[in-house]
Amino acid sequence: FLSGCGFSVIQLVGILRGIASGMKYLSDMSYIHRDLAARNILVNSNLVCKVSDFGMSRVLEDEPEGGGKIPIRWTAPEAITYRKFTSASDVWSYGIVMWEVMSYGERPYWDMSNQDVIKAIEEGYRLPPPMECPLALHQLMLECWMRERADRPKFSQIVNMLDKLIRNPATLKRTAGDASR
Repeated sequence: FLSGCGFSVIQLVGILRGIASGMKYLSDMSYIHRDLAARNILVNSNLVCKVSDFGMSRVLEDEPEGGGKIPIRWTAPEAITYRKFTSASDVWSYGIVMWEVMSYGERPYWDMSNQDVIKAIEEGYRLPPPMECPLALHQLMLECWMRERADRPKFSQIVNMLDKLIRNPATLKRTAGDASR
């Protein structure tokens, strides 16, 4: 959907806000999605986004989940290691979705193997900002990817942050590329 399209930054932030709003609703209902990725977002012609594919979702429970395949590139470290899925692990996945949207659909971690992705994350590696990505958005991604899940923002905070950015588009002008100059 995103590749080859010339969306404005405000349109992309609007898409991200719609996804965050849907995830806030799920979180408020005590649901954990567990497979949040750009491939599971439905987008209509007005760029209204709906979170889909609830095949892996669960009502929040204290018990660790059993076996089964998990989408490594989108999954928080604690969910990979301990099979501990929470709203905070969905926030990690949301950060990856942000990266996918801002990179116009690039594959997270490119051609790295799943084992290399796990090792890199454990060693502190985080995805770099996509080209032309506003600094404020990459900073939010990094907050979503905090090692300690308690340090990650809640979906309600993410929605509020994105609302502020939409109301103040000048804050989206500075890109990560500008910061290195």
